[in-house]
Amino acid sequence: MKISLKNQHTQNQREELDRIAVGVMIIRGLEPDFSSKVVEQLKEFTGPARDTDTLYRDLSDLLWCSIDNDDSRDLDQITVTEPMPDGGIKLYVAIADVDALVKIDSPVDDHAFINTRSVYTSARIFPMLPTKLSNDLTSLNPNEDRLAMVCEMHFSKHAEMLSSSIYMAKVRNQSQLSYDAVSAWLEDKGPIPDGVKRISGLESQLRAQDELAQKLRVLRHEKGSLEFDIFQPRASFVNDEIAEISQQAHNRARQLIEEFMIATNGCTSRFLAEAGIFSMRRVVRSPERWLRIVQVAADRGYKLPKEPDSQALEVFLAKEHRSDPVRFPDLSLVIVKLMGSGEYIVERPKGHAVGHFGLAVSDYMHSTAPNRRYPDLITLRLIKSVLFGQKPPYSTEELKALALHCTIQEDISKRVERQVRKSEAALLLSSRIGQYFDGIVSGANEKDTWVRIFNPPVEGKLVHSPKDLTVGHLVRVKLIYTHVERGFIDFVVTG
Repeated sequence: MKISLKNQHTQNQREELDRIAVGVMIIRGLEPDFSSKVVEQLKEFTGPARDTDTLYRDLSDLLWCSIDNDDSRDLDQITVTEPMPDGGIKLYVAIADVDALVKIDSPVDDHAFINTRSVYTSARIFPMLPTKLSNDLTSLNPNEDRLAMVCEMHFSKHAEMLSSSIYMAKVRNQSQLSYDAVSAWLEDKGPIPDGVKRISGLESQLRAQDELAQKLRVLRHEKGSLEFDIFQPRASFVNDEIAEISQQAHNRARQLIEEFMIATNGCTSRFLAEAGIFSMRRVVRSPERWLRIVQVAADRGYKLPKEPDSQALEVFLAKEHRSDPVRFPDLSLVIVKLMGSGEYIVERPKGHAVGHFGLAVSDYMHSTAPNRRYPDLITLRLIKSVLFGQKPPYSTEELKALALHCTIQEDISKRVERQVRKSEAALLLSSRIGQYFDGIVSGANEKDTWVRIFNPPVEGKLVHSPKDLTVGHLVRVKLIYTHVERGFIDFVVTG
């Protein structure tokens, strides 16, 4: 039997995971820290960008608010709605005008280009932009005037989009809210958040946003948008020690923001197409391994059509979610892997749209998080070039190179995040060698079998596993080994 390798470092657990994250980033070619050139450039930023151009409208008096994670400080978007006389609703989504300060080929932009996105680990966030910008000067912080790109959308009372427009504006976030608190309140499971209660009219405003979002959600699923429940646990700390690892719930407030961002990304992609310029789209192609997905469904007694059909797949997934929620995260992962990962590509205006199979939309790009994702900053620059009547900032060939680079770097950064999650799980369990857990077989191939235990929600490898174990099999396991640095967790089946 293997024995546990105890952590010999003197750091606390947060420091240990931070060190591991930095090492993994460097090995994979990312830059965890900012260069001296970036530090020097930061001295030039003395305040947020101001609206010196008459193209910026003044929308600072609207009841804007942000909803994000409890610990988020890089606020990319804020939202507000207005009722229409015909019973419809007008939705405004404001996206931080990061380009107003972060210019192409500047040291800050060069760093953002290398990593292409913020890397999120439990111990430390490695921001794409320096925090002086992303958490302050380019963040849509509460009670601060900021410049933004606004997407204005008109919906019917049935949540069908009637029209949309995009323009630049000055905005002011009236209240910074968190997903969990807003969701608990909307679902009558918690009190009204203080940030809602203290702003007159914000309560009815948020309920209107929630109603619209839920209607949009229903429409998307009717068109075949897929609903997954991916296993993605997150560690929380108390005094720099891991207190627990828990699965992050996809709650009502997250759904609200997700629906509004999907709608906005569709509008920005159509805006650039109508302007007649090339753009960078975010696509998930029609699955090449569809017949394997058909077989997965058949193994569960469900028949899918022979040709890719997102509506039929969504019906199957919804049925499985209702009938077997315990095993659904593992089914979700299988389907996601068979569908293939998303990628960035360049599409010509009004050409054939590859679309996003998982969201069941033909027009889609990333545009709503320019503080956190480089593709969104690229899109922001393209849109501003149209609004200001300027030449596109990138040639078609440059866009193609950027699309490939962003696809590669995003995959690398997600691998870093997964590796650190494995290390934090091993660290939490390192003192529990010999203990028993209930779990479910979550994966199997010719060489290895994997198990996901329920409490804490952690995945590890089964050593000397019985040959008859298949995915979905409920098991009782014993923890026999952990390796924090490499993120290894080994179990043996006991029953």
